[in-house]
Amino acid sequence: MKLTLPEDSLLVQDMFEKFFAGQSTSERIRAAEPVGFDGKLWRDLVAIDAPFMRLPAEAGGVEMSLFDTCLMMEQAGRRLAAVPLAEAVVALRILGQSGNAAAWQWIEKVRDGETVVTLALQQAEQDNMLLVPGGAVAGAIILFDGDELAIEEPAVPINTPFTLGGSAIGAFVPGSGKRTVIAKGPDAADLWRAGIEEWKLLTAAALIGLSREALAMAAAYASEREAFGQLIGTFQGISHPLANDVIDADGGALLIWWTLRAISENRKDAGALIPLTFWWASRTATQCVAHSLHTFGGYGLSNEYDIQLYHRRAKSWAIALGDPAEQLVLAGRRLYLAEPCTLPDTGAVEIDFDPPEGGQELAEETRSLFRKILDPAKHNLVDKNFESHDWEVHRALGAAGLLYPNWPEKWGGRGADADSTRASLTVWTEVGYAGLPRSTTALIGHVVQAYGSPQLQEEVLLRMGRGEISAALGYTEPSCGSDVFAAKTRAVRDGEDWVINGQKMFTSGAELASYVILVTRTDPEAPKHKGITVFLVPLDKAGIEIHPVHTFMDERTNATFYQDVRVEDRYRLGGVNEGAKTLAAALSLEQSGGTFHLLVREMAAIVADWACGETRSGRPAIEDSQLLARLARVHAEACVSEVLSGRVLATRLAGLPDLAYGPAAKVFATESFISCSTDLIDLAAPRSMVRGKQGLGLVEKGYRHATATSIYGGTSEVLRSMVAERRLGLPRSRA
Repeated sequence: MKLTLPEDSLLVQDMFEKFFAGQSTSERIRAAEPVGFDGKLWRDLVAIDAPFMRLPAEAGGVEMSLFDTCLMMEQAGRRLAAVPLAEAVVALRILGQSGNAAAWQWIEKVRDGETVVTLALQQAEQDNMLLVPGGAVAGAIILFDGDELAIEEPAVPINTPFTLGGSAIGAFVPGSGKRTVIAKGPDAADLWRAGIEEWKLLTAAALIGLSREALAMAAAYASEREAFGQLIGTFQGISHPLANDVIDADGGALLIWWTLRAISENRKDAGALIPLTFWWASRTATQCVAHSLHTFGGYGLSNEYDIQLYHRRAKSWAIALGDPAEQLVLAGRRLYLAEPCTLPDTGAVEIDFDPPEGGQELAEETRSLFRKILDPAKHNLVDKNFESHDWEVHRALGAAGLLYPNWPEKWGGRGADADSTRASLTVWTEVGYAGLPRSTTALIGHVVQAYGSPQLQEEVLLRMGRGEISAALGYTEPSCGSDVFAAKTRAVRDGEDWVINGQKMFTSGAELASYVILVTRTDPEAPKHKGITVFLVPLDKAGIEIHPVHTFMDERTNATFYQDVRVEDRYRLGGVNEGAKTLAAALSLEQSGGTFHLLVREMAAIVADWACGETRSGRPAIEDSQLLARLARVHAEACVSEVLSGRVLATRLAGLPDLAYGPAAKVFATESFISCSTDLIDLAAPRSMVRGKQGLGLVEKGYRHATATSIYGGTSEVLRSMVAERRLGLPRSRA
């Protein structure tokens, strides 16, 4: 797994970041309006060979990777570069690939810095006007009529309509100028189609760059603008939409990389990922600029503020090809009807989303053990709840040191490295065994190893490692929900002991556990973050009651009550009134996107299978455009969820700063799980309302299960605040 830029790519990114920051300033962008073309910027780009980045070597180019070209386009998008750069890059590549002498002559003409060659994005029809980005200033336009790929030189100056966002749009009528055919038949079609797919990715990169810059502008404004006596960035009505947007924009940037990797590996869904990536970037840009402009309030509407420049271009770039929603239908046809497409050649893609290859030996050992101890007829491999826990399975895994492989051997682990541990735990998902007590106990055991006394470590860790006991989380209280630092459960010092009184809610797995990690208030006079202390409390202590709470997800959780519970000081985790430090270690492990994308894909596959056997208006339901578009959207969201979760792991492996990537991944994964499961149960209605343990019954179950995911492990509202503060630099919105 490698999600950091290679050194060469980093140089490309840095070079173009500095170039566009210096050459595509606000003043230059405004001066280029209303046409939307900066001639000096074009000449400077030609001077550094930017439009020729994808030109094949045989045509005199260096044919840089599509990955590096997307990095360039992201920086161009950040600074609203007023040139038809994506169109020119693709047009010049097509000219170079054609091998046509006349085409190569046009490549040389562009090198003079005065000539622009652009690309018609729609298929040409005689006398049917096209709106061509860059057409207003083009010396030649590359177009395809369904059979012939041609260069057309406008005979007269092209009409330049006044448009939403400039882009040097030209109203061009094919057949009105000098036309030179450079390719025919299937070869021509392949060149043009691959070019359009490449254009989608380049434009998606520009839209993501635009989105991120608009959000940075909004965050900076919200961090200095005051209303009602405080910075507006502290208002969650401002910060939370911006947090959602930056999650989507970061997900879009990663989705571009994911798609490029898929193309380079010729993955089955690569062709569908291209239109999905373009749709995602288009949708994201529209939302980002809307919320960013709204942050500026009335000032954002004025021409003096730059945010309106971003607002207009976000939409004009996105709709240059047509309705972005049509890309969902196209992706659906490619995913589910096997519609063929022509993929661009990406060149090298060194970014790698695959988890490290190491650890397969331990993974195979885990897989082999599961084969021996799991019986589908006996064990629950469908439900993902504590009720599916089986102590025989748990103890067998513990005896083999496979419950917590990365724990030291003295605590029942294997001392395994990160790669082996990840590979081993991935097998749990593969075989369908939830093992939720393992997850909570792993987290608590991690805290005990870091903050527990030697006596406490000796008492619990080896028993945990062997699978003899489990532990539960005692965070939430009736009056404070996800705000764990507002805990009211009191712990009062009494000699060498502590006396605890209070109540916790949603202590899932407590009926199975031997211990509970308990957040208590030990100094009611101190600020809430400084007055808490954490304990690991044995659940067999006098004064503890566990009351079941059943949910509509067919799950049991618990309310736990503590009345005069006496606990020795050795059960304290960390310092007195230093619980915030202790909890930081625990909460960071809880917050990630997990594997919700796998559940979403499973549900989508079930609905797709159902649609293949269902008919609507006398035709297979799977051929319905609306159904295909909605299934494609689910596929896109699952991919974004996966890449955001992957970023959490990659950041940890690389030891890089964590800008709330875990909270971001959990917000997106859970909210997406909720929206996707809602859409999927709607798609297969009314049959999807029937409960069951297979087929559409799993969709109904997934719909109910999804509801809880944005609550446990930190509510989305709390996590959005963390993203706003750490990723966007907004002021703190919580007391």
